[in-house]
Amino acid sequence: MPSNAKNSLLVVVRHSPYGSSVARSSLEVALAAAAFEQPVGLLFVGDGVLQLIPDQEPSGIGVRNIAKLIQSLPLYDIETLYADEQALQRYGLDPQTLPQQLLPLNTAAIQALFSNYDHILSF
Repeated sequence: MPSNAKNSLLVVVRHSPYGSSVARSSLEVALAAAAFEQPVGLLFVGDGVLQLIPDQEPSGIGVRNIAKLIQSLPLYDIETLYADEQALQRYGLDPQTLPQQLLPLNTAAIQALFSNYDHILSF
C-alpha cells in the first residue's frame, strides 16, 4: 500500500469476470498505469471478487481467461491485491485458495485504503 506516493492509483473492481468487457478493462487500466511506473492497487468488491477464483475455464463461452491477467500483475509491480472480506464470505471464497498476494479487508480498512491513493477509478 503506497503511503502518499505521487500519482498512485487504486482501481476498484466491481464486476464479475465474464459477461461484459468491464472486468478485463479494469485490469488493463491497472496494467497500463503500472507500466508507466505509477503505484497501483487493485481492490475487488462485490461481484468483482469472482475474478479471483482460480482455474476458471471460460473457453466454452468464447472469451479469454481473466485469471491469466491476474497472474501477470506481479510482473508489473502490482504486488498486493485487496478484497472486500464480506464479498468473499458471501460467495464462499476462502482467501487461502485465492492469489497469494490477496489481502482481505473489512469495511473500515477499505475506507482507510481509499485515503492512501491519489486517484481512484471504479469499474
